[in-house]
This record gives sequence, C-alpha cells and structure tokens, in this order.
Amino acid sequence: MLDCTFAIAPVTWDDPDAVRLRAAQRTELDARYGTDDHEPGAVPTAETVAVFLVARDADGTALGCGGLRLLGPGSGEVKRMYVEPAARGTGVATALLRALEDRARDFGIARLLLETGTGQPDAIRFYQREGYEPIEAYGPYVGEPLSRCFARDL
Repeated sequence: MLDCTFAIAPVTWDDPDAVRLRAAQRTELDARYGTDDHEPGAVPTAETVAVFLVARDADGTALGCGGLRLLGPGSGEVKRMYVEPAARGTGVATALLRALEDRARDFGIARLLLETGTGQPDAIRFYQREGYEPIEAYGPYVGEPLSRCFARDL
C-alpha cells in the first residue's frame, strides 16, 4: 500500500520528474488510443504553461503532475494531469487538482476548463466527481469526436 503522505510544489517544465511523468502519460494515452496522434491543438510548452506542479511522496518520489495554461482574461486550462498507476486512488489526483485550482485563483482565473478523451472514462468520472461539468467543446477541441470538455467555476 502506498503511503498517502505527499507534497505538491511547482517545478520547471524541464524538471526531470516532470519530463518523466509527462512521458509516462503520453505512453499510457498512446496505448489507450492506439496512436500517438490524439491531441488536438497546440502541445503545451514551458512558454505556454504558467505553472507546473509535481506531487511527491514522503521519500521524494514523484507520483503525479499537472499544469495550468492561461487561456485569456479569467479563464485557464488544466494540462498534463497525470498520476502514476500505483498512486491512483490515494488522493494524489484530487490534491493536485485542488492545488492547480488554487494557483488558477492566484492568476485571477474564475473558470477552469479541461479536455480529456473518450478513451479515459476514469478521468471523466474523476473530473465530474470533483465538480467539473460537461461543456461544449472549445478551441482546438471543437469537432473532435474523441474530446470531452469540462469546466468548473472557481
């Protein structure tokens, strides 16, 4: 059983644990969708992600990550939310999401949006459980049959 004690802190986009976690996410999504072409729109970068957080256990092992991209006045987008499979169900994802929401408030964001996909029913359930409501597709996700978009007013 995984120890549920963890800390969440901002890291640089090129932090080795951040890079490793994002790569693990891509590998998992590639397997779920059967292709590496499953992300509409611009890929997040250090220049487009305002803050990137990593959750670590008491030993300092990185368990999960998530980023915040600013979209415009009063809105932002959750990007690259991922938790290692062994850490799922321990509260890491919820803590990461709440930390991202707190950071969003610091940026003056009143509405947080996100996109996930039909191949991620667990993510859809998680976001809905955490208060995110389904919305019409926005931005690069309009017309994308695999995209499911959500939002929450902060």
